[in-house]
Amino acid sequence: MLNKSPLWKSLLVLFVVAFGALYASPNLYGEDPAVQVSGLRGVEADAATLDNVRAQLEQDKIDFASIALEKGQVLVRFHDTESQLKGRDLLDENLGNQFSVALNLTPATPEWLADIGGTPMKLGLDLSGGVSFLMEVNMNEAIIKAKEAMVGDFRNDLRGEKIRYRSVKEGAKGINIQFRNVEDLAKAKSLLKKRYRDLLLVDNEDTLMLTASMTEQKLKETREYALQQNITIIRNRVNELGVAEPLVQRQGQKHIVIELPGVQDTARAKEILNATATIEFRMVDTEGDLANALNGRVPGSSELLYDRDGKPTLLKKRVMLTGDHIVDAGSSFDEYSRPQVNITLDSPGGSKFSNATKNNIGKPMATVFIEYKATDKLDPQGNTVFEKIEEVISVATIQARLGKSFRITGAGSQAEAHNLALLLRAGALIAPIQIVEERTVGPTLGAENVQLGFQAIMMGFGLVFIFMMIYYRAFGVVANLALGANLVLIVGVMSMIPGATLTLPGMAGIVLTVGMAVDANVLIFERIREEMRQGKSVQQAIHQGYDAAFSTILDANITTLIAALILFAVGTGPIKGFAVTLSIGIVTSMFTAVVGTRTVVNAVWGGKRLEKLSI
Repeated sequence: MLNKSPLWKSLLVLFVVAFGALYASPNLYGEDPAVQVSGLRGVEADAATLDNVRAQLEQDKIDFASIALEKGQVLVRFHDTESQLKGRDLLDENLGNQFSVALNLTPATPEWLADIGGTPMKLGLDLSGGVSFLMEVNMNEAIIKAKEAMVGDFRNDLRGEKIRYRSVKEGAKGINIQFRNVEDLAKAKSLLKKRYRDLLLVDNEDTLMLTASMTEQKLKETREYALQQNITIIRNRVNELGVAEPLVQRQGQKHIVIELPGVQDTARAKEILNATATIEFRMVDTEGDLANALNGRVPGSSELLYDRDGKPTLLKKRVMLTGDHIVDAGSSFDEYSRPQVNITLDSPGGSKFSNATKNNIGKPMATVFIEYKATDKLDPQGNTVFEKIEEVISVATIQARLGKSFRITGAGSQAEAHNLALLLRAGALIAPIQIVEERTVGPTLGAENVQLGFQAIMMGFGLVFIFMMIYYRAFGVVANLALGANLVLIVGVMSMIPGATLTLPGMAGIVLTVGMAVDANVLIFERIREEMRQGKSVQQAIHQGYDAAFSTILDANITTLIAALILFAVGTGPIKGFAVTLSIGIVTSMFTAVVGTRTVVNAVWGGKRLEKLSI
């Protein structure tokens, strides 16, 4: 019998729509205005902080809905924005500079719905409010660090091949390697030419010097590597901050854009994002005279550094290992209940550290904490000059040959050890960065954008609804039901996909989808009319209408989907947001406009003897 759907197909359509409606429903509950209290500079919020926050709010009679300690942060929910702002001002004034007090919006989803993974759509910066940073990577420091690494690599290579040299140091034009005779110079040039094909090697037999300099291609690759690695590391740090759906992407040759939706207080974000913390391991110079070094007579191969208490230590300049090889770090306590940081290295780092420590068992080794901080000075190119701050955090005797996993102590408190582990785990920035622009979008403006976008969607939906009702009558009602189901499915899918974020351009994509979704039904209904004008029966007209129009609908939607996927692949920011909702809308509209409407049409008109249709 024509136009009769099997029961399983009808149930499948109902299940898909109901499933989409279930996961779209968290968006109906809205969000509670909240204040988030988190620690700064290694301090963590704990039960005492929770009690302190509650006491202050109750003392000032500021009404709040709930308060809880979650993941080392105190989260206070309020009934309205006015109480939220009062609570923020109070806590910001009384908690001191050890805590960050940030405005936030927390989903009010019921617990049973959250337990099955139901969450509202993530809103972008333009809809939820938040902060945006434009950060500049200091490429000069990236080149300097690359040259410092080359000095160490050249020394290791020459020692490994037992080629004698006088010195390896940076010069004005590159790395200068001084030799004792022409034979060693020739051997070194041959060795380095094989291992470093992207370097320019120039030898001078008169001065017995070999100069290695970076080609333009190598300089370009170094800058590109610094930018890409910094993006990866910053993304890891943002994830450590626990910010939902952040955006981290490059802009131009040396800039990075970071958007943190929902964040209104930038103190904690700045501290973690701007930090360039790393560590170095160096041997203590036990042969040098510390007293002479304090008087300014520091040996050429050594350097005088201090710990946080001002205690001096004379260290070898040669770096045994840098933090670039760290793949994991975590904080814990040692057998004496002292805070420690457990470090795991990658394979090259483990091999390098093993070779560096095997001949130094019984000797003291220092762990040096390094941080770059921006100054008010500018270099001749107009770039900010960064100050390198070095601090000895521990000096320990090497008891055995160290490998891929080891631990360091001397971090101070457990909170400081945790913060250091966070930075090391996220990675050390290849080059220092600085914030050149900071923009804050308030929650009020975001709410206004949401309201205007929602009005645009409802207006588009309403006009299409009226047109379909008038022009196609009963079949127009079916098309409108499919259009409503399509909107529900778009919201449900956007809510279920972890990486999907709704932006203002994304709302434009939904409005466009509303118009496109009925295109399929227009094609089908017009084909049914045409078949009936040719004298076909009602059932034959319906059957031919759906079958004949399907290929046209499929071709049109596939070409649009390809365009949307290309926009998503090559676009950034707002373009991606538009492409996401458009792609989802195309797929869901194909289901609702073709499968969904046919199921309803078959249920209402299918298999019946009819002389005419309300179309």
